Amino acid sequence: MDELELLKKDWKKNDGQFKQVSEQEIYSMLHKSSSSSVKWILIVSILEFIILNGLSVITNDELSNKFAQLHPYLSIFEKVNYAIIIGFIFIFYKNYKSISVLNSSKTLLKQILKTRKIVNIYIIWNILIGSYFGVISAIDGFKEMGKNSSIPQIDTSKLVVIIAITMLLVIPFLWFFYRLLYGKLLNRLKKNLNDLKKMEY
Repeated sequence: MDELELLKKDWKKNDGQFKQVSEQEIYSMLHKSSSSSVKWILIVSILEFIILNGLSVITNDELSNKFAQLHPYLSIFEKVNYAIIIGFIFIFYKNYKSISVLNSSKTLLKQILKTRKIVNIYIIWNILIGSYFGVISAIDGFKEMGKNSSIPQIDTSKLVVIIAITMLLVIPFLWFFYRLLYGKLLNRLKKNLNDLKKMEY
């Protein structure tokens, strides 16, 4: 059991004369825990951006260059996506700076709600973008296979089924990946949020 849980149990046992002091101590620990969680969300998002884009640069090969030539608009879209991700990272930074200097439980509560909402939007955005690029890559792969005379042509209906299966595989994988990255931090913020609500009401 962590220090915060022990403090909350002790607070409930007191008969009221030390309630104000204990409540302030609990808020201080919730504030510290929330600030730490938001800081780690910022750090993880930066590392994710650097590592994933670093891997794409390292693994850049002839096939990737050909894919980019076939879909010049995707290169523009990719740059727009970079700008959006950097925008999210900047918002995470602003949230961390804001939450670090709060001295009101109501304001902290609102900031935690805001942070969790933005992180969930960020996760959904990455899942949608990842799925989109995955589908485009799958379509191109089957088109290339179709150019090979030794491989039977795939009709449109079968291609749609294959794309649907690809989506069903890609989306859960991306969801699991992002829940693995941010799930624990979001759960900690949710727990802090519930504790703050109990204090307020």
